[in-house]
Amino acid sequence: MNSQDLLAKLIGFDTTSRESNLQLIEFVRNYLAELHVPCDLIFNEERSKANLFATLGPADVPGVVLSGHTDVVPVDGQPWTVPPFAMTERNGKLYGRGAADMKGYIACVLAAVPALLARPLRMPVHIALSYDEEVGCLGVRSLLTELQQRPHKPLLCIIGEPTELKPVLGHKGKLAMRCDVHGAACHSAYAPQGVNAIEYAAELIGELGRIGTRLQAAELHDQRFDPPFSTVQTGVISGGKALNIVPADCRFDFEVRALPAHDPRQVAEELEHYAQQNLLPRMQAVDAGSRIRFSELSAYPGLATDAQSQAASLIAQLCGSSDFTTVAFGTEGGLFDAIGIPTVVCGPGSMEQGHKPDEFVSVEQLAGCDAMLQRLVAVLQE
Repeated sequence: MNSQDLLAKLIGFDTTSRESNLQLIEFVRNYLAELHVPCDLIFNEERSKANLFATLGPADVPGVVLSGHTDVVPVDGQPWTVPPFAMTERNGKLYGRGAADMKGYIACVLAAVPALLARPLRMPVHIALSYDEEVGCLGVRSLLTELQQRPHKPLLCIIGEPTELKPVLGHKGKLAMRCDVHGAACHSAYAPQGVNAIEYAAELIGELGRIGTRLQAAELHDQRFDPPFSTVQTGVISGGKALNIVPADCRFDFEVRALPAHDPRQVAEELEHYAQQNLLPRMQAVDAGSRIRFSELSAYPGLATDAQSQAASLIAQLCGSSDFTTVAFGTEGGLFDAIGIPTVVCGPGSMEQGHKPDEFVSVEQLAGCDAMLQRLVAVLQE
């Protein structure tokens, strides 16, 4: 099957992160088995999802990982004009959820397998497919644990997130946090006798804003990124029962998207220190049971691959360009890099279409990715 045929198959599986990805994984495993390529499945605890890892070529030397995530974001409430889980071709574009992010790349990788098998490889190619990337890069972690235990660590990893086939060496890291504020309820006519959790949450959110403003200082900028500074934002908040009740509880979620050189946990630690020193004493002076609790929702590190590295040199050769860039969105790349596997990001399509209704990848971009992988075949068979 060519990449378009394979993409049609992959889009047909509803692998929204809340669903299982096992039908897609079984399809890929069967496809590889027909080509006599064995693979390992690494399941989650419920065995409802799995990562897939396969090796083509010699297993006793370091090689190249071609990595992609199998899950997609929901289509709920989006005004699609084509079926989201059936590929539609129209005017040189291939529509369907995941077409750009990132089943197009996976289809191209699978389509390249026969060529990779046609002649002996001087180093292996590993195919790594993960689950639950869209909800915090969760699934790939167990796959990386397996990789760390193997005697020959890969030389580099190419993650095929949609970059319009431009070589990307960096992205920001992310920390997502939840804050639960518990105060004391009372009738609003006697408001000073209660501890208003919403108002104290608002003070915390205000402090987050001040921290975010400090992160915009010119001396902290990295002009490779857009925006060129680390950012902080509160995205979800809930609390209160009725207007005439001082609210006892309020919860909000916030995130830090940090430049690779900046540890996002410093923001969470600064906010927690502010809560402990400035807010809790006032709260507990009214009600001793008051508390503020922080919990981590998800996190992944940033990526900053050296432009002089072997990984950068190879992706420049495959793309025909050393015009390296960065992306605003996160990937699993920082996690590969953190265990010593230099990583680059390069794949077909654009994130301008990702996560939107009528998501698509162009036929031209898919063909360009096929060509890039054929150049990889040539390099590895020299």
